[in-house]
Amino acid sequence: MKGILGIKLGMTQVFTEDGALIPVTVVECQPNVVLQKKTNETDGYEALQLGLLEKKESRANKPELGHAKKAGVAPTQFVKEIKADELMAAEVGSEIKVDIFSAGDIVDVTGISKGKGYTGVIKRYHHHLVNATHGAGPVHRSVGSLATTGRNNGRIEKLTPMPGHDGSLKTTNQNLEVIKVDAEKNYMLIKGNVPGPKRGLVTIKTTVKPVKHVDAKALLVKEA
Repeated sequence: MKGILGIKLGMTQVFTEDGALIPVTVVECQPNVVLQKKTNETDGYEALQLGLLEKKESRANKPELGHAKKAGVAPTQFVKEIKADELMAAEVGSEIKVDIFSAGDIVDVTGISKGKGYTGVIKRYHHHLVNATHGAGPVHRSVGSLATTGRNNGRIEKLTPMPGHDGSLKTTNQNLEVIKVDAEKNYMLIKGNVPGPKRGLVTIKTTVKPVKHVDAKALLVKEA
């Protein structure tokens, strides 16, 4: 397994040579710096701690400065640990670049989903609307009856769907295909959508599904 941190820039579309349209998400993957290595001998497991995007030292606290100094690099805006057994040969202070992936790789992308604030059950849990007929009253989007569960009539059960805060959850979209990787401009195109808002942090890792790679798509190149 291998992985890298990136910033979601937005969505666009590309075309294959046979005219098929592919919706893609553009993810900027600036070189990730290795801040720390976790090993079986010292930590009981193997993982890499990666940092993305340098941060001014004046905006970093003392623990961040000390941790970065120990690795011989500048402090970073984002720090995340990933299990990446294929990258354990990387040394502390070295860089992980986007070219570890190639077109046709199948990946899982993790991010924080968009926050939607306080929402009702119609939007939050996709409940049906109340019938807009005679006698329904102004309750078409209400939560409806809550304490009618048979033997426990009159008691609201735990985990009953109710209005509340929606979104802002750790979300993973699995089995996404990498359409293109540009090592010079540090970005990749991933088929479909990935979690989070624009400029949100995402983690791209080799998928846990059985199929790890498919044939790369031949893209139509626009002439200058």
